[in-house]
Amino acid sequence: MLIVLFTIGMIVWLAFLADALIGLKNLDELETQQELETGELLSVIVAARHEEKHIKPSILTQLKQTYKNVEWLLINDRSTDRTGAIMDELALIDSRITVIHIKSLPEGWLGKNHALYTGALNASGKWLLFTDADVNYQPKAFAKALHYFERHQLDHLTAAPNLNAKKFWLKTFVAYFLFGFSFYKRPWMANNPKSKNGTGIGAFNLVRKSAYKALGTHEKIKMRPDDDLQLGMKLKKAGFRQRIVTAQRLIEVEWYGSLKEAFVGLEKNTFAGLNYRIGMVFFAIFGVFATNVLPFIMVFSSNKAIALLSLGNIILSGIHYFFIIKRMTSFSPLLFLVLPITALLFIYSIVRASFLTFKRGGIVWRETTYRLSELREKDKS
Repeated sequence: MLIVLFTIGMIVWLAFLADALIGLKNLDELETQQELETGELLSVIVAARHEEKHIKPSILTQLKQTYKNVEWLLINDRSTDRTGAIMDELALIDSRITVIHIKSLPEGWLGKNHALYTGALNASGKWLLFTDADVNYQPKAFAKALHYFERHQLDHLTAAPNLNAKKFWLKTFVAYFLFGFSFYKRPWMANNPKSKNGTGIGAFNLVRKSAYKALGTHEKIKMRPDDDLQLGMKLKKAGFRQRIVTAQRLIEVEWYGSLKEAFVGLEKNTFAGLNYRIGMVFFAIFGVFATNVLPFIMVFSSNKAIALLSLGNIILSGIHYFFIIKRMTSFSPLLFLVLPITALLFIYSIVRASFLTFKRGGIVWRETTYRLSELREKDKS
């Protein structure tokens, strides 16, 4: 049985590796692109709830952009800390900033999605940039992105930022998340015009306003916790022109401050990413264990065939890991040495998030509870 499993595993890893090498080859670096010096209005939309620690540093980096024809719509989503007050202070610094304070959440909406939608309704620009409240930018980021966007005549551009992590186990977890995301979602397929596979990253989702409206705005994804990914997927599926680039030296975000924060943060979208299906949860757990844990155990088997096949799986997955981590992060590929431990941590996060979702009857996101029955119903619509 294990011989069959590991043989299939090697075939699958070879397929993943070939796909990744081709995909990564077609993944441009935003840093190498030219800049758009002058052009039409860009509307930057930032939704924030309880982001008093991050919102000011993030916006200040955006105000230093070399592309100047920009307006900012800062949406305070029912914050009870100083987020709203800080936004108002920022508006006094730069007249291009407009602040909208949301006091209540309409039924049938997730808070962030409603906030982004509200910002888009009030935007005047040709382009809409949806970005998170904790993202920091280098001065040429907007100019390079807009030039790339127009040169390729795109409707949607998303950029993979540098995910900053300070603690060792958090680094391994973030690296493993990106590693798994690469072969589960194949984000580079967004660059293939013949593919319907799309992607989106919350740190940087740049959309042509006309395409956003034609899609149906955030109303199409009003109850999706993974709104950034879903926006990109639906745009691509609808036939809009899309690309993904890396921006490791232009855009940076500290995804989570600690491993505990990562576990809590993934509560909201882990089950959504598995389409709210128990079968998918078990499949994900089995897949992670069989591919990233079991070979590291069975490589010590007294059965030479099993040991060699286990080693083959480890080598192929290691090569894949190396290319993904080198291309998509600033982390060391040597983190692969603790891959089986990180995989077990990832399994724990899946089990934890799924269990809590069922226990609570839904997800709790930014102190707001959304019922699982409603999430499932909206997902089908």
